[in-house]
Amino acid sequence: MDNKEGLEITYKDSGSYRVVISDDYSSLSGEVLGLFPNLKRIFVITDSNVEPLYLSEVMHELENCCEKISSYVFTAGEASKNLETVNTIYDKLLAADINKRDLIVALGGGVCGDMAAFAASTYMRGTRFINLPTTLLSMADSSVGGKCGVDYLSYKNLVGSIYMPSLVYMAVSALKTLPDREYSSGMAEILKAALIKDAAFYEWLIGDFTSVMDKDKETVSYMLNKAVSIKQFYVTKDPYEENERMILNFGHTIGHALEKYFDFKYSHGECVSLGMAAASFISYKRSILTAEEYYEIRDMLVPFGLPISIDGCDIKKVMANISHDKKNTDTGLRFILLKKAGKAVIVNDVTEDEIKDAINELIVEWD
Repeated sequence: MDNKEGLEITYKDSGSYRVVISDDYSSLSGEVLGLFPNLKRIFVITDSNVEPLYLSEVMHELENCCEKISSYVFTAGEASKNLETVNTIYDKLLAADINKRDLIVALGGGVCGDMAAFAASTYMRGTRFINLPTTLLSMADSSVGGKCGVDYLSYKNLVGSIYMPSLVYMAVSALKTLPDREYSSGMAEILKAALIKDAAFYEWLIGDFTSVMDKDKETVSYMLNKAVSIKQFYVTKDPYEENERMILNFGHTIGHALEKYFDFKYSHGECVSLGMAAASFISYKRSILTAEEYYEIRDMLVPFGLPISIDGCDIKKVMANISHDKKNTDTGLRFILLKKAGKAVIVNDVTEDEIKDAINELIVEWD
């Protein structure tokens, strides 16, 4: 199901960009030329995992859109998502004579998209930028909405900004080369979108589980369209995360804390899964969810290859990570809970004891 008409993401009541879900990269040059018919230079940023798979194809598609095209490849992985790598990107952009009328292209997963967008947002006070996500996680979540940034002193996304791309172009064919664990990681964000907003979509995901996990092209295109539409709903209403957009953080408060605690041993999506299980437990203990609803939501993460338990952790250290969470306020910890599948709510009074109990619930006690 090609969605070449695109979804429209609006921000600041005055601007917008398209999200295009396509089978492959064959329509990319047409999209770029339609936006920027007189480009001089394009600069593609990608990582060492994506480079051998798609860099040549994408550069071939884009070379007719400009007078000169160049690229920079950084070492794949979260460890590269820092200001040192961004400084190197600035150096490469200067060497390529890129200015704000040129185009920066991110080709890769969430690390690449976040970092390239942050570099684009700060280079010459803002340079044009498009995102070509290559993982399910980045397609479903990080490529849409404008959030970008880097990790700092091991705190995830502590330094960043909100900077909208001119285009997000998703080639579903790129998921064919995605390892199963990374695909499952992306399913966490798909399931999150369904759980916070669309119960019917959640039931569809469970009912079409086999086609989803087999990466059936039509199925994947449909679920991406649904997930991005849900994110579109919140981003359009609240582009700078002042209120309702915070609902998209379901599972992320405890998830980010565990991600840091385990030094990225678990993927982002795996930690979001753990965070969703924990947040659902708090919802259950508050009698917002029934016991049946809690256990069903938690247990249905497992067939999608996602974890709902850990062997153990130092809860004090995890709590210390949460204390640095960007969602903290002067009055307490803002948290996203579930009233039911498809209905999330923002609360501001989750206590440390509730969070500790939820983390304890994740820990498997071995005899």
